[in-house]
Amino acid sequence: MSYSVQNIRNICLLGHSGSGKTTLAESLLYVTGAVDRMGKTVDGNTVCDYDAEEVKRQISISLAIAPVEYKGCKINVLDAPGAFDFAGEVMSALAAADAAVLVCSAKDGVSVGLEKAWRYCEERNLPRFIYVSKTDEDNADYAGTIEALRARFGTGIAPVAAPAPDNSCVVDLVVGKAYQVGKGGKRTEIAIPGDMADEVESLRAELMESAAGTDEELMEKFFEEMELNAEDTAKGIAIGVRDASLVPVLCGSAITGLGSAMLLDNIIALAPNPAEGKPMETVDGETVAVDPSGAPVAFVFKTVADQYGKYTLIKAVSGTITSDLSLYNPRLNSTDKLGRLYTMRGKKTEEIKEIPCGDIGAIGKMDKVKTNDTLCPAGSDIELKPIPFAEPNYSVAIAPKVRGQEDKVAQGLYRLNDEDPSFNLANNAETHQMVLTGAGDIQIDVLVSKLKSRFNVEAELSEIRVPYREKIRKTVSKQGRHKKQTGGSGQFGDVWVRFEFNPDSEDMVFEEEVFGGAVPKNFFPAVEKGLREACIHGPLAGYPVVNLKCVLYDGSYHPVDSSEIAFKTAAQLSYKAAMPEASPVLLEPIGELKVTIPDNYMGDVMGDITKRRGRVMGMNPTGNGEQVLEAEVPMAEMTSYAIDLRAMTQSRGSFTFHFIRYEDCPGPAQEKAIAAAKAMQEE
Repeated sequence: MSYSVQNIRNICLLGHSGSGKTTLAESLLYVTGAVDRMGKTVDGNTVCDYDAEEVKRQISISLAIAPVEYKGCKINVLDAPGAFDFAGEVMSALAAADAAVLVCSAKDGVSVGLEKAWRYCEERNLPRFIYVSKTDEDNADYAGTIEALRARFGTGIAPVAAPAPDNSCVVDLVVGKAYQVGKGGKRTEIAIPGDMADEVESLRAELMESAAGTDEELMEKFFEEMELNAEDTAKGIAIGVRDASLVPVLCGSAITGLGSAMLLDNIIALAPNPAEGKPMETVDGETVAVDPSGAPVAFVFKTVADQYGKYTLIKAVSGTITSDLSLYNPRLNSTDKLGRLYTMRGKKTEEIKEIPCGDIGAIGKMDKVKTNDTLCPAGSDIELKPIPFAEPNYSVAIAPKVRGQEDKVAQGLYRLNDEDPSFNLANNAETHQMVLTGAGDIQIDVLVSKLKSRFNVEAELSEIRVPYREKIRKTVSKQGRHKKQTGGSGQFGDVWVRFEFNPDSEDMVFEEEVFGGAVPKNFFPAVEKGLREACIHGPLAGYPVVNLKCVLYDGSYHPVDSSEIAFKTAAQLSYKAAMPEASPVLLEPIGELKVTIPDNYMGDVMGDITKRRGRVMGMNPTGNGEQVLEAEVPMAEMTSYAIDLRAMTQSRGSFTFHFIRYEDCPGPAQEKAIAAAKAMQEE
């Protein structure tokens, strides 16, 4: 069934891992009749967690879509992972959603995951609800959770529901009615329990005051009558939700279905439809109006690949998307006919004729189309802003367990990268390693598991090698003499080369000061080539030598036996003789570290940076209780920083780290690096 833009809601479920988002999505599917039995995450049979890795780990790894139809509306529920390693999936969900439901447990209160979800919504000025889950479990404290939410997020927190102490029902505070849930998730109205009367009265009074504060007319009415009727209260809440000044709080138990229908009612009544939501921006800073009669424009927010093929998940930003359309892709600079269109519910697909304006759907077999692509009519050249995926910063080296399967590992990871653009893969020609960079160790582990299960290739991980350099500090002159007689014509090359430190160029500089033809000019290129090849391996640990000037100033030759290979070899002998006497030193790469952390973690993080031989360069407050700490730290000390910072700050910290220059390596660190290099060479 096709829905008009006014009857579509796009909602993402956000929150800490384990807060109950996937179970809530399952409950919404069940109470609306989309599924005939509720799955459980522990049983591995939920609609949204269908991937083998999700079933095995019992956590959400990928964004999943669970559309439900309720009271004449279609609600696209986007279930995003709560584990921080998969924050890229959250970014994809936010790109397609017009409102968010932040899920928090009545046992755990305000978690780090909830704080991060709130921040994502704040940055986008996204309307949001809070759903307090697991109200029926032991040690659940709904009133305490509300207090904690207000303490953390302010007075805009507005409970619109309250659970009975025995969880027999949930009270709708807007209309002052209580509901219980029976078999099949069906709810029935009951009388408000007597022991809740005073609490309900108090909460309703608070809600009326909050609703009145969103509108001057309602405020005047509230001051005159000291109360608002249900209609005016709902009107005030709707205004507050749309401008993000008010956040309705609902509650329930997803397992029993208590509160699920009330959440759906509030989503339909309060959440903006796509035409009312924040319009998507183009890379030029313009906006694309959500217009059902406009030109068809779609944004690719997610790509899904399985053994049956590839699905491109899109949001129809404007117009209606039909399978017979040919749309232009600015990134590819090509116009292609669309494949078949589908509605996706978890892993299940249902073919449809069109994706109406504001709706979410999938296109099949669009192999070249990637996440962040815009599809638009030829000639319009609209390009929507890409999803702002966080820069990955946890790097490991990855290699196949069986030699010769490097291409298989790389190809598998490139295909997985279509689904998850939040990680990077690069070949480091200097260290001869394939470097995989992601958000953390869990994401990397999942990728290794998927390589085995999907592409039948086993991979192993190791630490990345630090790309050290070497330089000299003294000027040394040495002779290189190569003489070999094997019968017939022999080999003869003789050079004197001066090796100097050259601060003006990192690359080797070759010059010649030969007088009187001691070395013929036609052998100069051979000498230079020999020295350049030699510079690749330094005397201390075999790392490239930089800032080196080599001056050929004397030598001799034989009119018959001299050759290019002989002079090349002689140059390398000169290099090997000179380097150990030229006071060589190891250079280590230094990076600029920028850590964003709450103020109360500053001491721990600064102390840790000092332990890593880092230098703190400054601190800049962000204005929201956080600081950006800037430091310069040796790259060798940063291999595990992504995991260590997460532990130090309870996952509240984030950072970027970029190479800036090389510096002399201190004695103990140099000895350690040389020993590691020698051990690697002996393997």
